[in-house]
Amino acid sequence: MKYSFFNDYSEGAHPNILDALRETNLNQETGYGEDSLSLQAAELIRNKIGNSKAAVHFVSGGTQANLLILTSMMKPYESVISADTGHINTHEAGAVEATGHKIEAIEVQDGKLKSEPIKELVDLHQDEHMTKPKVVFISNSTEVGTIYSRGELEELYHLCQKNNLYLYLDGARLGSALCSPSNDLTLTDICSMTDAFYIGGTKNGALLGEAIVITNTKLQEEFRRLIKQKGALLAKGRIMGIQFLELFKDDLYFNLAKQANEMAIMLNQGIGKLGYKFLTDSPTNQIFPILPNSVIEKLKEMYGFYVWSKVDKNNSSIRLVTSWATKKEAIEDFITDLKSLT
Repeated sequence: MKYSFFNDYSEGAHPNILDALRETNLNQETGYGEDSLSLQAAELIRNKIGNSKAAVHFVSGGTQANLLILTSMMKPYESVISADTGHINTHEAGAVEATGHKIEAIEVQDGKLKSEPIKELVDLHQDEHMTKPKVVFISNSTEVGTIYSRGELEELYHLCQKNNLYLYLDGARLGSALCSPSNDLTLTDICSMTDAFYIGGTKNGALLGEAIVITNTKLQEEFRRLIKQKGALLAKGRIMGIQFLELFKDDLYFNLAKQANEMAIMLNQGIGKLGYKFLTDSPTNQIFPILPNSVIEKLKEMYGFYVWSKVDKNNSSIRLVTSWATKKEAIEDFITDLKSLT
């Protein structure tokens, strides 16, 4: 295989992170995320989001973060609203349902939830014979590479406030969303218009780890106890803390996301010039070109990627993901090979 476009976590970690891990390796630190490195990283994140009262917790993965936050938000008879393409609905092996909470999936075309269908669903669930929607779950960027605008997030937040709902944002690829040329949101905006969100490190240069940020003070109490109960409170929490300290110390987090996006834009433009269309208009590091099945089969002999969806009997969409470590040469090779098959 010439190059893998399967995901943005095939590589290990950015060299700066490896250096920081090595340099602090023999330092003795307190366990369970209360080490000096994790505390510094949490304070740095609070400064970046402009909220000194936010609670910051580091966990190892995105599914774990989603499970922890959603569990803390819902009573046994409450449910979570998600796009049908949402990660909790499609790629987490029923983690949320295993806790006894129903996912109310709304069909979407672009990966994004809109206010009107949420309101319709909430209005429908009015009596004790049905689950009670309590959380609206969104991702930025979405599972199909699209992003929310400031206006769209603000509209969802006001709807949630009006209907006594929590708004939670999955930020597995938040760096890519915030560094997209089409983006008009900031970390401060997200902080002020959600009850909780997480900043993804795994898919943006870290070895592993996500930073949970809880802005709603009602949800902060005893959250560490919940992390422990679910098996997510690591004795060597320093491993994640130091990575986020390195990622946010000199804006490395955003620089890595910009690199991934730039490679995706180059890939997008090259494929577009060959006359191919796309499943979604993605301004982030995931793109979904529609190609003839015969071309896809030949490309699979040279590159790694997922066949995303069937478009018609002769064509399918594929997902190509670039990362912080993707080189320009890999993009040029793919375009050259695709052109030879076109």
